[in-house]
Amino acid sequence: MRRNLFILGLIAAFALGVMIWFYQAEPKSEASAADIPSLPIISACNGILVDGGSGEVLYEKQADTRGYPASTTKIMTALVTLDICEEQNISKEQKITIPPEAVGVEGSSMYLKKGEKKTIEEMLYGIMLVSGNDGAMALASCMGGTVDNFVEKMNQKAEELGCSNTHFVNPTGLFDENHYTTARDLAIISMEAMKNPTFAKVVGTTSWKNYHNKNKTVYQYEGGTGIKIGYTKTSGRTLVASSKRQDTELICVLLNDCNWFKDAYSLMDYGFKLKGCLNVE
Repeated sequence: MRRNLFILGLIAAFALGVMIWFYQAEPKSEASAADIPSLPIISACNGILVDGGSGEVLYEKQADTRGYPASTTKIMTALVTLDICEEQNISKEQKITIPPEAVGVEGSSMYLKKGEKKTIEEMLYGIMLVSGNDGAMALASCMGGTVDNFVEKMNQKAEELGCSNTHFVNPTGLFDENHYTTARDLAIISMEAMKNPTFAKVVGTTSWKNYHNKNKTVYQYEGGTGIKIGYTKTSGRTLVASSKRQDTELICVLLNDCNWFKDAYSLMDYGFKLKGCLNVE
């Protein structure tokens, strides 16, 4: 009996040794816990980081809580403008006449004059690089027939994209309690906008003629591709930043964030590490 128990013990020990050896020798397909980057701490009231290609959410903080987009509103203003151009076969080289309601709008400005003519292309650069509120009003009036009609198209586009927590009342982003969005919705709108080659080209440009991009992401962050900053005293600082490394493009949305660029870069660093992209310290 003791001999049999001894033999069984040897067999069990041998089997256990084989299992341990096999486990240690087998290649691991998943990253170890040490390889997973730590979650960044951000100051934003609301934020989200997504894979711009797949839409995968890599980080979120109160992403479905309503906030105020300020001038990141102009992402939708530009997107609807480009949609109208495509639907009506309008060239971006076509000129529009600046209407009186676009002159002297408060906030950031292109300093447009009543009756002067500007191409749609120049207006797009003006609203996305220097955040011209007058340019946004001019585009809305000319492309929509009226500003109200254009804003209705903005809301229709948001609804089509499934942005149920977004509502626009103007094309500029000037504060209004009924003009709101969420970090998640703004990420969805931005992903859609970046599919348009003209939009992507505009927001990724550091300078165009006499317009210098206020979004430092495009020249300060490695691989920066866009998109838009925003600020009003009530809304706070808002930022949609994007960047691409290897085959991964990230889109980061921050609402009401006093450390907007620092937080955006921290989040995108985190995202690229998570995705295994190179050139991240």
